[in-house]
Amino acid sequence: MLDAFLTALQTVMTGTHLLYLAGGVLLGLAIGIFPGLGGIAGLSLLLPFLYGMEPTTALAMLIGLVAVIPTSDTFTSVLMGIPGSSGSQATVLDGFPMAKRGEAARALSAAFASSLFGGLFGAVVLTGFVLIARPVILAFGSAELFMLTLLGLSMVGVLGGNSLVKGLSACGVGLLLGSIGGAPATGEYRMTFGNFYLMDGIPLVVVGLGIFALPEIIDLLRQNSAISEAAELGRGWVTGIRDLIKNRWLALRCAVIGCVVGALPGLGGSVVDWIAYGHAVQTTKDKDQFGNGDVRGVIAPESSNNAKEGGALIPTLLFGIPGSGSMAVFLGGMVLIGIEPGPSMVTSNLDITYTIVWSLAIANVVGAGACLFLSKWVAKLTTIPYALMAPFMITVICFAAYQATRDLSDLVTLLGIGVLGVLMKRFDWPRPAFLIGFVLASGMETYLYQALQFDGLGFLLKPGVLIIGAITVISIYFAARHASNSGKDDSDTESSTKVKPLRPTNLGPQKLFAGAIFLAFAYGLYDALQQSMLGGVFTGGVCGVMLILSGIVLFKLVTNQVDDAVNFDNEVAAGYQGDQSIASLLHYVYWIAGLIVSCYFVGFLISIAAFFIAFLLVKARASILRTVVLTSSAVVFMATLAHVMVLDLPSGFLQEAVQMPWPLN
Repeated sequence: MLDAFLTALQTVMTGTHLLYLAGGVLLGLAIGIFPGLGGIAGLSLLLPFLYGMEPTTALAMLIGLVAVIPTSDTFTSVLMGIPGSSGSQATVLDGFPMAKRGEAARALSAAFASSLFGGLFGAVVLTGFVLIARPVILAFGSAELFMLTLLGLSMVGVLGGNSLVKGLSACGVGLLLGSIGGAPATGEYRMTFGNFYLMDGIPLVVVGLGIFALPEIIDLLRQNSAISEAAELGRGWVTGIRDLIKNRWLALRCAVIGCVVGALPGLGGSVVDWIAYGHAVQTTKDKDQFGNGDVRGVIAPESSNNAKEGGALIPTLLFGIPGSGSMAVFLGGMVLIGIEPGPSMVTSNLDITYTIVWSLAIANVVGAGACLFLSKWVAKLTTIPYALMAPFMITVICFAAYQATRDLSDLVTLLGIGVLGVLMKRFDWPRPAFLIGFVLASGMETYLYQALQFDGLGFLLKPGVLIIGAITVISIYFAARHASNSGKDDSDTESSTKVKPLRPTNLGPQKLFAGAIFLAFAYGLYDALQQSMLGGVFTGGVCGVMLILSGIVLFKLVTNQVDDAVNFDNEVAAGYQGDQSIASLLHYVYWIAGLIVSCYFVGFLISIAAFFIAFLLVKARASILRTVVLTSSAVVFMATLAHVMVLDLPSGFLQEAVQMPWPLN
């Protein structure tokens, strides 16, 4: 074992290995900065170039890219409120508010330092447990994985904002949308309305961008200002590192969570950041600033997100079972270069395993350093008037969403989820709770079905199930105590000030939205009753429970018991300008809808050119020269990006009817 360890160290310190490792890191930086692409797109782009390469050299590029993407995707999450990938969604909750109040440097510094810590911790765990992890991983069956999804759902209590019932209802909406498509047990199609696109379910990339990115863009456009008004964003780099040191035990606990969840196939990066974020809120006494710019809300998900890569490599290397989507592509890359994952990775190929471990550690150091170096300039983007940035961000989001299935229905779904996200944010329905429900829906149903098939109801008595169940109960206890303490604090504040809380006066739109949610669950229950027992038991059970919870929310609104409703009367004082009606709120949705409709007729590049010109002249009031320069730059950039990455651009009826030159074809 020691010989293999030293041989691996000698290999990774060669100039050739370090050069290719740096190449993978640079590619990962470029991929991670663009929202929605993430590790799967980056690894897929890299695979064609690996054929015929020497195995350890090819591994250097693969590991370099895998290690740095969870770090570089933090840029857009913090600076623009757009999740860089599915694993950086929780970072938006506190990182983006920090950027808006001029603390982008501190947020990025804390994020990159936490990512470095988590990545190195994951490498250490992979080193120490590569020989003993096999029996541990094999101990997790469908029953234990189902309980882990329940543990993830228990986090909804602390992600639910001021109303636990609203939080659970929002989670139910996510579960319902995540159940669209074929039933895992029977293959029956549910809630598809005969639409072929919906038969495969809604892609996570589209949901993540729609529920978070579009509402934030619209919110910033309504404020008609830059993301941050701070003149200097270069300060705070050292403060962010100090924040990590101050919260080192939180970072350590979240890194452990990242390794454990990353090592379990089927969960991976889509949920680990939410579990870590929920853990941070549950175990912290002063919770008031979470969601409003608390640096601990950045440290927790970033520590776990990078640590999970080390954990995810354990089942990938030992069993050939990918721990996440990116690990599935990484597995294909290993096979392509002639390395067969399995037990041989801890016997005859132990030196290759440790080469991967050392490469992972070095790549994390190089990647975090590169991100810190670039942050000083990237952070200045937050001082640009947002009306000038918005067209570009909308364009990139549409481009990223289209890569999910390369169907124009991706863009229509993006718009629909975006409208849902806008209304949820407007009426204070927690979007994180919705997203964690969506992420866990498919796995939760599959694991439940398999557990029942293998063990019947007896799976509830398995030791692993009981242990995870106890942890879930503890999680729910902390959530209930948090809700109780919040209510007590509010009551104490009201009684001490003797001031009656200001109640909202414009409840009509909120009632309509709550009613629409209630009807969605009613339809979901109706659809479940049309399926076989195995095909409809999950959606039917979810909708049955959620009808009660959403009915409570609707009843409180209808009867004017509106303690947790939203008051819009003082928004102008909070920084908003102009009319704040729902019609005004949806104004920018119409612009995005116009872009998507145009793509159906004349394709993507022509549409974004027209969109840029119209938006910059009408909304940003830019000069003609600036409009021409920005529009030309955007079109050239998108065409070049698609060409270099071998990605498709949406084409319309015009491209089908007329043979057009590149890139308009």
